[in-house]
Amino acid sequence: MGKVGIITRGVPKLIDPLPGGRHLIDGIEFIVSWARANSLWPLVYGTACCAMEMMSTGGSRHDWARFGVEVARATPRQADLIVLAGTIVEKMSRPLVTLYQQMPGPKYVIAMGSCAISGGPFIYDSYSVVKGGGRLIPVDVYIPGCPPRPEALLYGIMQLQKIIRTEGRRNPWQVKEPYQVPVADSFSAARTAWAVAELQPLRSPSVQAIKPTRLVRPEYPEVSRQAVKNQGLSGQAILSLIQKTFPAVRPVGPDGLLTDALAAPDSPADLLVPTGSYCDLVNFLKNEPALGMDFLQWITAVDWPDRFDVVSRFLSTSKGHAVVVRTAVDRDEMVLPSLTPLFPAASWHEREVYDLFGIRFTGHPDLRRLFLDDDFPGHPLRKDFRDESRVMARPY
Repeated sequence: MGKVGIITRGVPKLIDPLPGGRHLIDGIEFIVSWARANSLWPLVYGTACCAMEMMSTGGSRHDWARFGVEVARATPRQADLIVLAGTIVEKMSRPLVTLYQQMPGPKYVIAMGSCAISGGPFIYDSYSVVKGGGRLIPVDVYIPGCPPRPEALLYGIMQLQKIIRTEGRRNPWQVKEPYQVPVADSFSAARTAWAVAELQPLRSPSVQAIKPTRLVRPEYPEVSRQAVKNQGLSGQAILSLIQKTFPAVRPVGPDGLLTDALAAPDSPADLLVPTGSYCDLVNFLKNEPALGMDFLQWITAVDWPDRFDVVSRFLSTSKGHAVVVRTAVDRDEMVLPSLTPLFPAASWHEREVYDLFGIRFTGHPDLRRLFLDDDFPGHPLRKDFRDESRVMARPY
């Protein structure tokens, strides 16, 4: 304990028993608590739409500096407040706990918005969203809303300042524990409670239930769709050109099944290519002068009952036409050649497919998880993914 610590802890014990000493110490502590409550330095931690409301609160219109919440800090060593403004995903959980532990005490947390309080709209069917920041770090003030307005955040700050002003030597600040209450299906509980309440008779027989009047649905005139001029080759022309070199390529419909022709001649070609011709076809799309598809827009996958389809979309930036390429992947092997030698941007997209579906790409320079932690159990976009500890099934 340094000299300052000896003075701040020892002197009050000596003065307190003296006549009037208690009032003197309480007055000094009141001034110190008042100064701390009106000089909060928040940590920069905005993750979703609530962060926009937090920025607005710090802007010139609402100006939270009027309440002593001055400059937002980008380092935990200079902050004493975290405003959880937005969705918190599992990959953020450990860094968030680390930031809280690195902050010097006394330190405080405000959970702003439904996502930061309970997971919000992501409480059901979500594998990655934490069901409330209070499960990771102790929260002092909750501000409901989706998102709450800047005025609500200012009110929450004032409530936190009331808590800080009550702290002192007689009521010292202490590190609280995160709550460990199991996640409950509040929607089903509320629906059951409402069903029971509707069966109960009215308290007074003279009171009649008020039946709300249904609003008349407005009718709007139908807006005609303007025809858009297609750029480049049509889907049928692209299909005919490809089938001259790759006759096994066939068009597919929205249900993933093979068809004899495109659904619409002017729509982009959606083609199924054999796995052995996958890289050769992509090379043909890129280097054939009539096609010139030099831009890889995205790569994703579809989980069918009997197979996986890896789906890619290519665009010609000079001609304007596009094509969608599908190739089937066996559920037992889950292996496909990588497109990174042809399109370096495929590195990011293939890592995403590997992370969420578990499909491996041979020849990829750095095939590892992209969004989820290395120890995440399974691949969440597969239909056979089950994790009751993370995912709560939607009851409706």
